[in-house]
Amino acid sequence: MALFIDIKAFLLRKLTSKKYVDFDLKDSKSVVFLRYDRIGDMLITTPVFRAFKISYPDTKVIVIASVLNKDILRNNPYVDQVIINHKNNLLRDIFSLIKLRMLNIDTCVEFDHSVVPHAILRLKIIKPKAVISVRKDGRYGISGDELILYDYYTDKKKNTHSSRVWLDTLEPFGIRGSSNKYDLFINDLHEELAINFLKQFSSKCKIGINLEGAVRGKKILYSELMEISKGIKKINKNIQIIILTSPEKNKKIVKMINQMNLNYICPSYKTNNIQDVAAIIKNLDLIISPDTSIVHIASAFNKPIVSIHENNTESYQLFSPISTTNKTVFAPSSKGLNGFDVTKVIDISNELIKEIS
Repeated sequence: MALFIDIKAFLLRKLTSKKYVDFDLKDSKSVVFLRYDRIGDMLITTPVFRAFKISYPDTKVIVIASVLNKDILRNNPYVDQVIINHKNNLLRDIFSLIKLRMLNIDTCVEFDHSVVPHAILRLKIIKPKAVISVRKDGRYGISGDELILYDYYTDKKKNTHSSRVWLDTLEPFGIRGSSNKYDLFINDLHEELAINFLKQFSSKCKIGINLEGAVRGKKILYSELMEISKGIKKINKNIQIIILTSPEKNKKIVKMINQMNLNYICPSYKTNNIQDVAAIIKNLDLIISPDTSIVHIASAFNKPIVSIHENNTESYQLFSPISTTNKTVFAPSSKGLNGFDVTKVIDISNELIKEIS
């Protein structure tokens, strides 16, 4: 086992070695940001692109995104180019990475807090003059400071939201103290579709409930949805609950709602992408959701939020809602939402409805 770890350590040192380049970050003509993961992570990172572009308007901003999160950057004026990558398929991405290498990219910013081989391989292929990342503890007995590939580290301060941790990666450029407000630009077509759908409930308090998070175990069960819905309706007669879901689960949700047979609950129309979902959320009055991208989209529009989170203080600190009005109910387990206090969700929801009425 020790020999196996030593071999991995040797390979990691080799992979992260490079020749020193004397380069001033402030002379960067092109910067590539690596963010090819989840929707919520991309949204939380949008303040970085805005802060950078405002400070360096003539520098080309390129974002490596995923198929899943690319739509967050639609219409974003602070991003010049989006390149799609596939986290676990380097061969599929090789041509786009080689094209970046041919552009002689000046700087790359990689947001991972730990040593991640797929990110290192991409950085090696792109071969920028400088690389910035959040400080890494290291791996296989190698400290983060031994990874020569990284020219600048910024600290992951304790009790700090991810938006601020990632904004701090701009400190080597001399950018500090920027707003952590998220950017999500909805085009008129998506917004018009949402507004037309919601017109039928114009006189009602419109509550969006999302049932599932991206991670297994983050789920509001059918029985819990029934209890939450009835508990809110008991106190607030003039409500409409709209169930938010992904396109592939739309039929299942419609069937479930029909079984519930409650006329104040309906599904949203079938959404094709995250822009569709965002347009609906932007025009709702309250969002109830497990900790997932829906919470961050609601935060982008400063919507009142009731979030349900596993019992993990560190995770909550990093990814908590940033809306002005938000409350969180914590489940007893650190592994999922099983056993969360449904009554508490109902009480908090009723309190927030009273505030916004």
